[in-house]
Amino acid sequence: MWSGSNPPGPSERSALARCRPGGVAGPRPRPPGAARLAQLHDYLVPRLKDPDAPLLAVVGGSTGAGKSTLVNSLVGRRVSEAGVLRPTTRTPVLVCHPEDQHWFAGLRVLPQLTRVWLPQADEEHPAEAGDAEDNALRVETAATLPRGLALLDAPDIDSLVVENRLLAAELMCAADIWVMVTTASRYADAVPWHLLRTAKEYDATLVTVLDRVPHQVIGEVSRQFEALLDKAGLGDVPRFTIPELPESTGGGSGLLPESAVAALRGWLAHRAEDPAARQQAVSRTASGVIDSLDTRLPELAGAVAAQYAAAVRLGGAVETAYGRQAARVRKELGKGAVLAGDARARWRAYPRDSTADELLDALTESLAALLHCAVSAAEESIRDVHRREPAAGALKAVAGGDREVAERIGLEVRRWRRVLEELAEDEVRSVEKPAGRAGARAAVPDAETVAALLAASLLGGRRARPAGERLAELLGAQAALRLRDKGGDLVLTHVDRVLHAERDRRLAPLDALDVTPEPQAELIAALSVLQKEK
Repeated sequence: MWSGSNPPGPSERSALARCRPGGVAGPRPRPPGAARLAQLHDYLVPRLKDPDAPLLAVVGGSTGAGKSTLVNSLVGRRVSEAGVLRPTTRTPVLVCHPEDQHWFAGLRVLPQLTRVWLPQADEEHPAEAGDAEDNALRVETAATLPRGLALLDAPDIDSLVVENRLLAAELMCAADIWVMVTTASRYADAVPWHLLRTAKEYDATLVTVLDRVPHQVIGEVSRQFEALLDKAGLGDVPRFTIPELPESTGGGSGLLPESAVAALRGWLAHRAEDPAARQQAVSRTASGVIDSLDTRLPELAGAVAAQYAAAVRLGGAVETAYGRQAARVRKELGKGAVLAGDARARWRAYPRDSTADELLDALTESLAALLHCAVSAAEESIRDVHRREPAAGALKAVAGGDREVAERIGLEVRRWRRVLEELAEDEVRSVEKPAGRAGARAAVPDAETVAALLAASLLGGRRARPAGERLAELLGAQAALRLRDKGGDLVLTHVDRVLHAERDRRLAPLDALDVTPEPQAELIAALSVLQKEK
């Protein structure tokens, strides 16, 4: 077996996500309009560039509709595993004529799927779809298929496995021809009709197969199904009916009799081999999608613009809220607001009834409280904006609560204190005192005392002016001034670090959406290019 992201043959470009019919969301969230752009890149542009490429007929339908059995029967051997267990089709299987293999070896279509090549299976031991890796496309060849036609057996459109449903929707958007398979018991279900309406919206080349119809009611069920198609405006869609047979449930060889699929095989072969029929199929599907985009792309471009404007408003609200609080904190620091409560009491008691360490503890806690108050005020302002902005509902909630905020702020303020203490220690070591008459040197100031006095002079405003005076006595005027300049920069650095970190946490869910204005211009440009190509 060979598998890989670079299969034999030309590789045109890197993988892109696929379109999702009916607005079905993909495994990787994409901005509005990106799904349409993906369809342009992955189907329409390749088809317009390579009009001679084989027609791709995607066989889709509900769980248990018999898609794999139908594909096997059209090919004439078992290429896709069919059975009673659901979901049977996990990895999509593409079958083409050997001379058409090069069209599907590269990433011309379905570029997000890794090509997997398996040895040709015999009828008794078909290759297991589940053996292939995830996000893969198994490619098989069969000389029984006419040149110019490829069949793709897609996963169930109503599979219990979410990834299967999403992949089935993506595969339908790569099709030149949609082969919708349903059964006598499920032909009125909502899911197949959802895709039928999507096909009508695209004006896609569509064919329906009513499978497993009991012989005794085949006429009545066919008439009812035809009436539903007429009512939905799909009366001109080719319809094929396959009666209930033992082979429908995997009995015997697992292949339906030739007579059961001859009409459908002939219809598909005619589309591939007759130039006029082929041109009609390709033109109808491509033009249908383009016509759909004629109305939808301007609408999507407007939606992208509105989304970007909402993102700008939401991001601006965060920046404004934290910008205001940063300015307020600086103003409060200048007024000495940190020297309040316990910190003020400790300052008044220092040094007789309060140690330098206790004063530092109190100042650290008071600074943390000021910052916590600022973050809370910013968050409340942001919540007010979010309550008035409907688009805010798309944002994920920021993890953590008030307790986590307090812990983060406390950690950063303790870091500030540690660096402040190191700064004081470095300054003390650099101080040189003149010698006395006996040659003795004056006592070196205590580093902890210097740190406490520095913190008080930086955070206490005019009420802590004596702290600055005491620093000048201990270190000298020039050294004290130099230390205060360094300490002032240190305070502002850590204050900004706290507020910027909380601001960035609030912006992270918005940044993760990666909402930009470029898709609007890309949508309009893509529509212009395709209209010219058309």
